[in-house]
Amino acid sequence: MQFGSRRRKIINSAQTELYGHSVQFYGQPPLENISLTEFETFAVERLKLLKTVETLGVSFVKHSEQYSKKLESEFKNLNFPYRPETDDRKIQTGPSEFEKRRKDHISHFILRLAYCQTEDLRRWFIQQEVDLFRYRFNDLPPKQKLEFLHRNNLQYDTISVEEKKALQDKLVNSSYAVSGITVEDQDFYKVPFQDALDLVRTRKVYLKAGYVYIPHQDIVTIVLNDFRTRLSKALALTARSLPAVHSDERLQPLLNHLSHAYVGQDYSIQKNVGKISLDQIDSLSGKSFPLCMRQLHQALRENHHLRHGGRMQYGLFLKGIGLSLEQALQFWRSEFIRGKVDADKFDKAYAYSIRHMFGKEGKRTDYTPYSCMKVILSNPPSQGDHHGCPFRHSDPELLKQKLQVYKVSPSGISQILELVKGMHYQLACQKYFELTHNIEDSSFSLNHPNQYFVESQKVLGGGKDIKRETDPQQRSQENATTRASTAAQDTAAKDVAEMTEDLDSFFQDG
Repeated sequence: MQFGSRRRKIINSAQTELYGHSVQFYGQPPLENISLTEFETFAVERLKLLKTVETLGVSFVKHSEQYSKKLESEFKNLNFPYRPETDDRKIQTGPSEFEKRRKDHISHFILRLAYCQTEDLRRWFIQQEVDLFRYRFNDLPPKQKLEFLHRNNLQYDTISVEEKKALQDKLVNSSYAVSGITVEDQDFYKVPFQDALDLVRTRKVYLKAGYVYIPHQDIVTIVLNDFRTRLSKALALTARSLPAVHSDERLQPLLNHLSHAYVGQDYSIQKNVGKISLDQIDSLSGKSFPLCMRQLHQALRENHHLRHGGRMQYGLFLKGIGLSLEQALQFWRSEFIRGKVDADKFDKAYAYSIRHMFGKEGKRTDYTPYSCMKVILSNPPSQGDHHGCPFRHSDPELLKQKLQVYKVSPSGISQILELVKGMHYQLACQKYFELTHNIEDSSFSLNHPNQYFVESQKVLGGGKDIKRETDPQQRSQENATTRASTAAQDTAAKDVAEMTEDLDSFFQDG
């Protein structure tokens, strides 16, 4: 992808050919110039789409009616290509089909750059793109599927009616969910057996003279294997070119941010300043804190200290749920002086960093509570640390014991551990939310610890915000704090990467 003022090298006819189909293997990278604004917008919207694919894939049976309806809705909301043959008959009110396909193509390659950096990122990206591709390919009419195969050098042809009749008994006996009636009504593909080893291994197809005969509904297995292999190789090649990409000071921060990106509500804006009293925190930690914050709170109460990674993660979370600066100073001081830190050392070594977190020192930047992706992917905990994501960073057996202590049912623990095994850490946390709040299906997609708290308070409070009574003097003080916080937020920078780097230095233990 090219940036700057270089002359556009791609001509309209080549672009038209590239975007002539709604489904592709993304074999040819885009060559046109795009703005940095478009670069970021495309990437964030594709990331939203892939996160929806991940959530739906675990919450619903893939290709069920509910799964398809919700994914179709997301395609339309984010303006990605979907069923052009039906859309063309309607009056065009949004982006054209060409524009949607262009966005789909470019956004895929942008996320390749962001998600090729580590094995975990590559694995996640490949799985979501494969699921997305499967949905799109299955939605193609039979004729377009065959065209797609030939266009991508998968020279698999359907067998003739005469050959199908001659092999009918063999096809019925060897193919899953195929009867004599359906043999007549559907196409069968003749494929070299080495291209269909998964189907051969599971004995789902008829094998003869080095070829397998694959029913129409199973050809997607072959295509997906090919797509997965191509994408895996492409990500490995992309990773080799990262040093050159990172030399561009405009792209490096964007790409690093995308791999940890959070695309939901901004919880740096405190809407409930002072509504949480310090006396409530112990109770709230057991009822409304996500597991990551619950374990941090427990470790703080037991050890009267947290290392800098834990203080950053937990301190910003508490700020996000409504603790004022004065409350935060009181909270941390009262806990630390119960341990090995006296009041004088706290004021010298720790109070400044708390004021800095609230934008009252240094650059006066309003720091943002960590999202789930940031907790999962950055700064993994080491010996003696309590921060991080329990679903990502805890040993499964220790996680199981912790869930048992928190009264999660055995069947619920099994569901959570299965999600963890599949590396669906946020979905495991969402399942924990459902189990601890006794609800069948949460109506949100969990992406942030503070979102967990807000949704918990809605469930426990019947949709109302948490409230507490305060005396007039305290209310006046807290209103002043709110006004000061709001004024600071109006001038605060929003560069999360820069904020984290600055804050790290202030939270180091002495």
